[in-house]
Amino acid sequence: MAVISDSEVWGILALSLQVSASATLTALVLGVPLGVVLALTQFPGRGLAVSAVNTGMGLPPVVVGLFVTMLLWRSGPMGGLEILYTPAAIIIAQAVLASPIVTGITLAAVQNVPEGFRVQLYGLGASRPQMVWMVLREARVPMLAAVMAGFGGVISEIGASMMVGGNIKGQTRTLTTAMVLETSKGNFEIAVALAVLLLILVFGVNWALTSIQQRRR
Repeated sequence: MAVISDSEVWGILALSLQVSASATLTALVLGVPLGVVLALTQFPGRGLAVSAVNTGMGLPPVVVGLFVTMLLWRSGPMGGLEILYTPAAIIIAQAVLASPIVTGITLAAVQNVPEGFRVQLYGLGASRPQMVWMVLREARVPMLAAVMAGFGGVISEIGASMMVGGNIKGQTRTLTTAMVLETSKGNFEIAVALAVLLLILVFGVNWALTSIQQRRR
């Protein structure tokens, strides 16, 4: 029976963590400002935008994988970057999946801050950027859920990662894609071991973030 060396396992784990952390950070950079704008601004089409965000929170990964692949394909709009079947492509696909999740949770967290709090800040002479910053500070505890949801969504994702990454040994193979490969070969012991490793990783990250969340309460 084929086995995976310890060095390969650690490489897969490191790549999974690197890719998912980068995708989550990208989703936060994109999703938090968009969620704040949708929560605090009224404009024509806002309802449509919020509906699009809510729809995006349930985007099928294979659909995202398809469109990112077309985007990065050699003849596609971003084909000149030549990053298809690289970790960068996986980060892009996972960030697309996580961004609506972060946006939606940020939107809900900011909207839950009482409007009177914002009025009081204006009454005290706060500028709009200062008001936004204080509202974000007030909503920082529930917004940690955005980080947990975003990371949890991308670390366990497989469809888009397979399509844009190619599951290349030593280059784009993550825990989830390695599990699928080993299962297809009948190496269930290895697949289960990788699954346990994935669960431990997800639990560890969520435990750390939950501890921070509870302390800040």
